[in-house]
Amino acid sequence: MQPIIEFFTTLVRLFKAIVGAWRRDPQFRTLVGLVFFTLLSGTIFYSLEEGWSIVDAFYFSVPRLTTVGLGDLSLTTTLGKLFTVIYIFAGLSLVLGFIETVAKETFRSRTRGQGGGEGHEGASGS
Repeated sequence: MQPIIEFFTTLVRLFKAIVGAWRRDPQFRTLVGLVFFTLLSGTIFYSLEEGWSIVDAFYFSVPRLTTVGLGDLSLTTTLGKLFTVIYIFAGLSLVLGFIETVAKETFRSRTRGQGGGEGHEGASGS
């Protein structure tokens, strides 16, 4: 039972970090929009170019941005392969920026919860 509780506690912290970053950081909101736009463009491209369903194209697009590479779908066209190289380089930097921002927000909320974050910010701002 303990691992399940820890898992849900971690999910709650992740959700709070994402909401906190969304409220506080306009660059984070832009980053989220760019990630969704990248996923949408990859999904549309793979659907049209490779002839896949929208679900298969989306299923292929997400792991490319996270470098998981499941391998159950394969590209068949040269244009698809070239697009994927560019898609990975562009999308990976967006996803890494997203992960970095969420990690910073999680760390910020944890230090604030321990009493270390807000007091230091207020003292340096005076």
